[in-house]
Amino acid sequence: MHLVCPAGNLPALQAAVDAGADAVYLGFRDATNARAFPGLNFSEADIRSGVSYAKARRCQVYVALNTYPEPARLSHWYAAVDRAADLGVDAIIAADMAVLDYAANRHPALPRHLSVQGSATSAAALRYFHQRFGIARAVLPRVLAIQQVERLCAAAPVPLEVFAFGSLCIMVEGRCQLSSYLTGASPNRHGVCSPAKFVRWDEHPDGGRSVRLNEVLIDRFAPGEFAGYPTVCKGRYRVGESVFHALEEPTSLNTLSLLPRLAKAGVVALKIEGRQRGVAYVSAVTRVWRQAIDQFAAVGEAMKIRPEWQQQLSAMAEGQQTTLGPFHRGWQ
Repeated sequence: MHLVCPAGNLPALQAAVDAGADAVYLGFRDATNARAFPGLNFSEADIRSGVSYAKARRCQVYVALNTYPEPARLSHWYAAVDRAADLGVDAIIAADMAVLDYAANRHPALPRHLSVQGSATSAAALRYFHQRFGIARAVLPRVLAIQQVERLCAAAPVPLEVFAFGSLCIMVEGRCQLSSYLTGASPNRHGVCSPAKFVRWDEHPDGGRSVRLNEVLIDRFAPGEFAGYPTVCKGRYRVGESVFHALEEPTSLNTLSLLPRLAKAGVVALKIEGRQRGVAYVSAVTRVWRQAIDQFAAVGEAMKIRPEWQQQLSAMAEGQQTTLGPFHRGWQ
């Protein structure tokens, strides 16, 4: 199994490579990238340096061109495909069919991975993308139960990649309307839900905090309570007489306990979420998963999940809480 790790900047890329990533994924500093946080992402010079650093250490580099183009600016996405090919990356990650079609025809030797934003959840959808655009891999959305992943692995015409650790998105990837409803800024066009410029934290005299998105209160935290990045779907709201996380709790996906089952199913790559996270996160999470994958490769299903692995991952998790997310849900 390949370990695919996030790189929000050049130091994060180097940290991931040094910690044992088989591949890193990154994005340009423009609208083609679904993680357009201020201060993150790569110039062409950065990518050249990153590709050189990674390939010298037998690590692949993927460029995420995973937003959906505005019709009037489609040529900008085509140009990004050309730039990625010229920079010598190992694959692009894309969802838009026009972008995939352009890449397949203009740069047929450049592998194309279907992004999680493509939301392909059936063997029929995967066959379509494979036959029409020649995708070499597909990243599955974070909405499938483990039994569904197993069935897809058995029927899919292409190798499959799943998210193994990191922040959860419970919506149809890239199509959520909650953030844009409050801010007027599309997560697709602006590269992030809950853009930082709309977030405001308020400190309270008792040591607690509250957070607003475009002046709308989405959560309050007691003194000492852990708080993740504020998103509408993970806020607390009054429903009837109760206040609770009505949509989703602020936890991180952690599938470490499912590693043997995912490997047995035929999953070829495990993806770590977190291009917006720092070097310490990338290094620590990559190192744990490298050790776990290597142990499984050595002893197979006899592997034991070390308590210190789970402790280290929990320390890096959103709100310092982890979940199996949809993998353990009842839908089949």
